[in-house]
Amino acid sequence: MLEYEFERIAVSKGVFVGKSMDHQDAIRSWAEAGWRYAGWVPATQSNGFITTIDLIFEREQAEE
Repeated sequence: MLEYEFERIAVSKGVFVGKSMDHQDAIRSWAEAGWRYAGWVPATQSNGFITTIDLIFEREQAEE
């Protein structure tokens, strides 16, 4: 079974807020921890623009 985690990233009129590679850094960081990037979904909008997105990460759930 897969388990999922999410990381919220701010966006301003189509451009990532903060340093320009926040999304790439987040994906690399999660990958180093054993997670696979699975996609993204818009999280919030304002005036027709997406203002935040959730990056989605997945991995096989550890056996109990």
